Amino acid sequence: MQKLEIYQSLWGMELRSPHVPERTNDECFAMVADAGFDGMCIDPAVDEVAELRQLRDLYRAYDLGCMVNAFPGHEEDMRPLLEFAGEMDACMVNVISGVMPMRPEDAVAVVRRWMGEATSAGVPLLFETHRDGLLNDLYFTLQLMDLVPDMRLCADLSHFVVDREMRNPISERDQGYVTSILERSDCFQGRVANREQVQIQIGFPQHQEWVDIFKRWWKQGMQAWRARSPDDATLVFLCELGPPPYAITDAEQRELSDRWQESLQIRDWVLEIWADLD
Repeated sequence: MQKLEIYQSLWGMELRSPHVPERTNDECFAMVADAGFDGMCIDPAVDEVAELRQLRDLYRAYDLGCMVNAFPGHEEDMRPLLEFAGEMDACMVNVISGVMPMRPEDAVAVVRRWMGEATSAGVPLLFETHRDGLLNDLYFTLQLMDLVPDMRLCADLSHFVVDREMRNPISERDQGYVTSILERSDCFQGRVANREQVQIQIGFPQHQEWVDIFKRWWKQGMQAWRARSPDDATLVFLCELGPPPYAITDAEQRELSDRWQESLQIRDWVLEIWADLD
């Protein structure tokens, strides 16, 4: 039977506020486990691996799965990041690559190299749709998908909504592009954007039209994943609401909404979508 697991982001647990102290890692793991999330995602570059390796005891103590969003800055960085993911028993590695050729055809070699290294390491590898990374641009990504048909994606559609300043209602052209992304995606990330802001407050009345668009896209992506995946496969959905400056703040650097409560709301929406698909 297919299974859904919902993860929270450790980066998304950061507060980055002058008004309150940061939570400890132990407090973050306890909150996430108590709320019923299945796992926690971490975001290492190579020089952060040693520090994040110390989280292994917390993963065990709170019985949470691990996901790695990896930030390789050079072609040689992927192997140690994959080794780290193996040590952490990560369910997958999502790549936000600092290697960014200007032409899609110039990216093929590095993508295939990393895919081969991941196969050798026995770690599932996805390439995340993300600004300031290899898949910075929707059109570049679509071209690279054609050049590397076996490249799989992690869909964070918020970046492409801003990247292409998509309008509501979504045009038939843009919906076709999004469909192409969703049909190649094996993991989905929970953040709602509009055409000018990468992370909007999901409870505000003026943002509900975009909330509805993203919920439809998540449902479409999950439905496509279920249709093509084995009966015993597990889909991971990551709630990833970033701290400031992702989160918009007022003049006193106070966030305009409660990101933790919003993460719980997104989790509940995704559970409802999954149940509807059943």
